[in-house]
Amino acid sequence: MPEDTNTVLHLRFGSTPLQSINLQTNQIGSLNLGTNYHVTLQLEPVEIGSNTFLALRPAPTDADEATGGPQLYYMGPADSFMSILHLAFFGGLFLASPFVMYFIGQFVMPALKIVEKKYFLRAFWFGLALFLIGVSFAYFVIMPPAIKFAELTSNLMGISSNIWKAEDFFSFEVKFMLGMGLGFELPVVLLALVKIGLLDYAKLKAMRRYMIVGNLILGALLTTPEPFTQVIMAAALQLLYEIAVWIAWYWERQEKKRQAIDV
Repeated sequence: MPEDTNTVLHLRFGSTPLQSINLQTNQIGSLNLGTNYHVTLQLEPVEIGSNTFLALRPAPTDADEATGGPQLYYMGPADSFMSILHLAFFGGLFLASPFVMYFIGQFVMPALKIVEKKYFLRAFWFGLALFLIGVSFAYFVIMPPAIKFAELTSNLMGISSNIWKAEDFFSFEVKFMLGMGLGFELPVVLLALVKIGLLDYAKLKAMRRYMIVGNLILGALLTTPEPFTQVIMAAALQLLYEIAVWIAWYWERQEKKRQAIDV
């Protein structure tokens, strides 16, 4: 903390304010005030043996309560065990997925031609990267506002959102992350169909209106029933679809240029 900045301490006993003190340090004895410029301290009784003393403690502020989020609790004796099993299952599935894909590839690759093997390997690495991007995007970007949206919805209904069931919260996170990761595989599927000749730029362009509805349905199927994540998922899928359409257009343009040069 800069030495030329005063830390303002507001002392109070319970709800009764006592005194405000300006200090040049963020340390009071063993009490570390951190980097906050404005700290509210309150006196609380502390039992030490048979004696009762008054101790200074930082008081929680409205900002702390607003950003702290709901508390997670287990409501049953077996809930913690089931949560560990679910997290271990999905975590193990995620860690083992490269090996599973490798053995599937070992089964499929001998039946493919050299060019098809090249496309398969490219699609594998491209799909793996998109899956990891989708999972990271869901966890780091979408999850915080989704949780905040759920809290606001509960408050609008007049129901407290301070306590959530831990197993429901973990299930919500895992399903959404897996759904977003799988949804990000959409360009790989579409471009693979373009490469084998089942789709082209004109067909993809004509499918746009149907894909909007289809992405909304996929957003509902691949995520939780909460509407915020469904809309975000549908928007992300539509963006990925537009990227696939643009790549198909680019490939078709490059192919026409090569044909013109050959002629």
